[in-house]
Amino acid sequence: MTALLITVFAPLTGALILPLVRSLRLAGWLNLGFCATSLAGSVWLALQIMDAGELTGNGFHIDAFNIYLVVLTAFVGLTTAIFSRPYMTHICREGRVSARRMRLYHSMFQGFMFTMLLALTTNNLGVLWVAVEGATLATVLLVSLYRTPESVEAAWKYFILCGVGIALALFGTVLVYFAAQQALTDSSEGLRWTTLYAEAGRLHPMVMAIAFVFLLVGYGTKVGLVPLHHWLPDAHSEGPTPISALLSGLLLNVALYAVVRFKMLVDGALAATDKAAIAGHLMMGFGLLSFLVAGLFLYRQRDIKRMFGYSSIEHMGLMTFAFGLGGPLATFAGLLHMLVHSLTKSAIFITVGHATHIAGTQSIDHIRGLIRTQPAVGWGLLLGVVAIAGFPPFGIFTSEFLLLMATMQRWPWLTMILVLGLVMAFAGLFRHLHPMVYGKIPEGQQPVTANMLPVMLHLGLVFCLGIAIPAFLARWLDQATFLISGSHLL
Repeated sequence: MTALLITVFAPLTGALILPLVRSLRLAGWLNLGFCATSLAGSVWLALQIMDAGELTGNGFHIDAFNIYLVVLTAFVGLTTAIFSRPYMTHICREGRVSARRMRLYHSMFQGFMFTMLLALTTNNLGVLWVAVEGATLATVLLVSLYRTPESVEAAWKYFILCGVGIALALFGTVLVYFAAQQALTDSSEGLRWTTLYAEAGRLHPMVMAIAFVFLLVGYGTKVGLVPLHHWLPDAHSEGPTPISALLSGLLLNVALYAVVRFKMLVDGALAATDKAAIAGHLMMGFGLLSFLVAGLFLYRQRDIKRMFGYSSIEHMGLMTFAFGLGGPLATFAGLLHMLVHSLTKSAIFITVGHATHIAGTQSIDHIRGLIRTQPAVGWGLLLGVVAIAGFPPFGIFTSEFLLLMATMQRWPWLTMILVLGLVMAFAGLFRHLHPMVYGKIPEGQQPVTANMLPVMLHLGLVFCLGIAIPAFLARWLDQATFLISGSHLL
């Protein structure tokens, strides 16, 4: 359990210590150090899980499903901290953020990491809800960091919409607890996920079906599913760029993880009824709607961070559809897509942060000729968009191809709708990309000091995953696929 405690509680320690550090330089390095400690603990924990298969105790549960998300969260947290240190120093020197608010930023950065890791590792559905709510509160303070009217409005919208959503998720959790009270002899086990999963067949099917509706709407708000998505583009466009990378690359995954965990319970409860697929059908419907609507909205965006916010909605819809479709192939595709999307989208937001500094604005119409102004940033944005659009040989092409194959096997008539959505998203992204990368350089656009190491690392990993998935990662994903769908793919 030592590795687990290091992984989860290193960020909490950072959240408590960093408000006391007055030196901006030292705070940036400490922020990076706490993230590195958490990543080291997560790798140690992953090695233990490879040997033991799962780890349960002291209110935590680690298995093949969440361990790779824990490592991914810690890894992206570290690379974002590497980018954040010089980026936020530059923001502070521009006068957009005071030294006092920088202490708040570093503290909430670690608090955000802590709540996400806690949500992924807890074995208690009530603590899961508390952790996701904690992530909401930390994000509100981060989105409103610049204290402009627009950022405060975005933070308020985020707080209201996600607050309503998380309240619905709480009601769904209460219904699950009610169903557990009717089925379990020990009422104290009513929120323990491992107990509920083992006894899922005894839970009242109607109560669990109703609970899942509230849970999907509630946690789906955090996922960014249409029509519950309106907070997400605003939060991305108005918050600091490092937080956009964490929101899109990590928080959306955590919310979807919660939905899938509850789906596993509902599938077990409804297995012997004629409504056994209701949870999957709901996820397919919300996922497909989100995927198509976000693809259409990509065309009309004028803010570069809002555009990639809608891209995140599109891909989260695709993942939700994959998990709703079910079966080993679709589930494996969904798990792989969570991984490669997180790496790619966080790399894109890091690149976008540098691009907005070069242009001095987030307006797409004023970001031009990046490949000539600063080739590293221009190539980073070009390769990032090529990867997120699903071009081979990047990993997103692999996950989307697997999902299309699974759809052709089980719902053939939906395949063309998915292809149409992918084409719309591709056209929307490249309509804006070409002038930003190759357009005429506007007056006053100057190179900046850019840290492209996280971008190269992320896109390099996504490229390698498109060529070949390492054996140990394939085993993790296959074991997680078995936990979720009940069948192995490999």
